[in-house]
Amino acid sequence: MKPAPTLSAAFLHPAGQSLPEPLLALRKQRGTALVDMPLPTRKTENWKYSSKYLKLTDDMAISLPAEGKTGSGLAVPGYKVAFLNGVMLPEASDYPDLDGISIERFGDLDDDEAASLADRMDSTLNSSSDKGAVQMARLNSARFEDGLLIRLKPNAVLDQPLFIVHEVNADASGSAYPRIFVDAGRHSQITLVEEYISSGGEPVMVNTVTEFTLGDGANVTSVRLNMEGENVQHIGATGVRQQRNSRFESHCVGFGGPLRRHDLQVRLEGEGAECKLNGVVVTQGKQHYDNHTTIEHVAAHCNSEETYRNIAADQSHAVFNGRIHIHQDAQKSNADMNNKNLLLSNGAEIDTKPELEIYADDVKCAHGATIGQLDEVSLFYLVSRGIGRREANVLLTMAFINELVEQIPVEQVRDTAHTRLNQFFDQTFEGA
Repeated sequence: MKPAPTLSAAFLHPAGQSLPEPLLALRKQRGTALVDMPLPTRKTENWKYSSKYLKLTDDMAISLPAEGKTGSGLAVPGYKVAFLNGVMLPEASDYPDLDGISIERFGDLDDDEAASLADRMDSTLNSSSDKGAVQMARLNSARFEDGLLIRLKPNAVLDQPLFIVHEVNADASGSAYPRIFVDAGRHSQITLVEEYISSGGEPVMVNTVTEFTLGDGANVTSVRLNMEGENVQHIGATGVRQQRNSRFESHCVGFGGPLRRHDLQVRLEGEGAECKLNGVVVTQGKQHYDNHTTIEHVAAHCNSEETYRNIAADQSHAVFNGRIHIHQDAQKSNADMNNKNLLLSNGAEIDTKPELEIYADDVKCAHGATIGQLDEVSLFYLVSRGIGRREANVLLTMAFINELVEQIPVEQVRDTAHTRLNQFFDQTFEGA
């Protein structure tokens, strides 16, 4: 029998040491725990559609240097933090200096602050439902060179969105491990935009983790835009823990690549907490994109709403696995999950798996999924009214996802998404 593949020891030797001692100790502990870690295979349930796309060579184990050209000097309509190859660039950043809001690099924390952070890191990613995703997120914990701690005191409000631009410079093969931790105090409010871009053409891996903890009544909006190049494997994890009457809203827009994977885990731990998760994915060529989401209703009287839509063209592959877990004490839960998928060619493939696990008896829950193609009757109707066939294809396809794109609360992200979608349409419906 062929032995199961394990993570190469080359990935367990971080280079950077410019972190406080408590974070270095955490990183060493996580690295020790990952020795001989099995890599996901097709037999790993939550990686069965994606494991074959994961290509971790020893060349990729090298941490990419935080130097070189960067396009992250572009202006954004708000505050900005620039990351290059997983390391923050203070000289390219412009973040707020407001009372009640603290934004600090991990390397600038004192030992007490770093020890407190180390105790909390990974606490949002402890779901028992997805062992493979947790292991890949902990690779980040064993390798991060830098990170960003965002703290909002009670009642603090960030008046503009905070853009975090993650750029990977792939002039050489290697990997990057961006890390963000957001601690939103009671009744605080923030909109965080994470934009992932790349330059260069060598094969690289980006392994990123973002964690949110929401105090009572906190209101957090997370926008995630993935636009990295065809040479970038991206494995991302987002973890969220919510307390009483807090609200978390997520908008994810992803464009495919050799491997794109995002694991989003939300725990509703306080009564009255609410979350809303929206996602849009488009793939073409031989691209692959995998979204795995988990919503855990731990406390009573919580609401969750989830809507994801995928579009796959050519020979590409999209995956959605959404899980809602209603715990025994989560009475009066209200949960709804909906996944709709559109195939634009016979060679494209979409796999969807909505899951609903209920242990309480007084709940209102629903989930569903559909997969289909463009309606030929609707196409014929539009063409018969004088609209070209290509334009008709674009109109119907855009209508399929525009509802979710228009809900993104940041105008520049909507505009960027529309621009990239128009490029996707130009390539997909060329000659239609």
